[in-house]
Amino acid sequence: MAVAAHKASPPLDRVIDDYLTYLRVERGLAPATIRAYRADLSDFAAGLGGTGSWADGPEPARAHLAARTRRGTKPGADPGLAPTSLRRRAAAIRGFYRFAFGDGLIRRDVAAHLDLPRQSRLLPETLTVAEVEALLEAAANLRARALLELLYAAGLRVSEALALDREDFSADGGFVRVIGKGDKERLVPVGDIALDWLARWIDEGRPALLAFHHVEPVRGGPLFLGDRGGRLARQQAFAIVKTAARVAGLPAAVSPHTLRHSFATHLLEGGADLRIVQELLGHASISTTQLYTHVTGERLREVYARAHPRA
Repeated sequence: MAVAAHKASPPLDRVIDDYLTYLRVERGLAPATIRAYRADLSDFAAGLGGTGSWADGPEPARAHLAARTRRGTKPGADPGLAPTSLRRRAAAIRGFYRFAFGDGLIRRDVAAHLDLPRQSRLLPETLTVAEVEALLEAAANLRARALLELLYAAGLRVSEALALDREDFSADGGFVRVIGKGDKERLVPVGDIALDWLARWIDEGRPALLAFHHVEPVRGGPLFLGDRGGRLARQQAFAIVKTAARVAGLPAAVSPHTLRHSFATHLLEGGADLRIVQELLGHASISTTQLYTHVTGERLREVYARAHPRA
């Protein structure tokens, strides 16, 4: 039988300890997760000042979460929690109240009145077609140009591009054989312009680099070589993109993944089917690819606002 909360609600700190024990013993949550929940709930308890008001209804929890919401604030003020942290905090508090009600420690089902903040989905940063062209033209050398062209032409993850071996590229077929997440293989077509730059890199730049370092590649070896003749490192690939972006006058946040995002966005804007883009990107779920429809929607609204006489 539930105990009347206004008469005999137990101390908040004790109920928090009982809840954390339940998570550890019965739910088997990881120690790091338990520590995160403890920190979240301890902050909640500290905000209430040890009063018994926590058991009276959802208002104390709502007020606490509202106070922790990130907003535009004056310099020096509490910036609040990032959206992902706020959502975790809300989940911890709601789970705590569900436990307390289930054990008859409070008389109201407070958890039923607490909503989780919506999961924020950051829209990927993309470049316009003109900005991509400026980035490609700003490549420092043949290797950089071939890499940038491939990243944009095939929408590869940088790790996928760097893992390519010479034999994974088919100039005649016009595709690259990619091993993506979960060791799933896919064949990704490459456009003619990128094929030309890759052919130049393979015929001119790559052999010269191998000869200079006296490297004999095994089974063709890496497609993209580093400065010492081994496989191009991730840090070097990022530096190639960052350097080109700086020369082109583009934002410092431009990265190899920006080219992947731009690849998907430009395909959808050009009328490509969402399922085809999903396959090209190697997404396991269509919901991941659908994020790009929001990006193209934003651009459509921008064009409409500029172009329509009564927008």
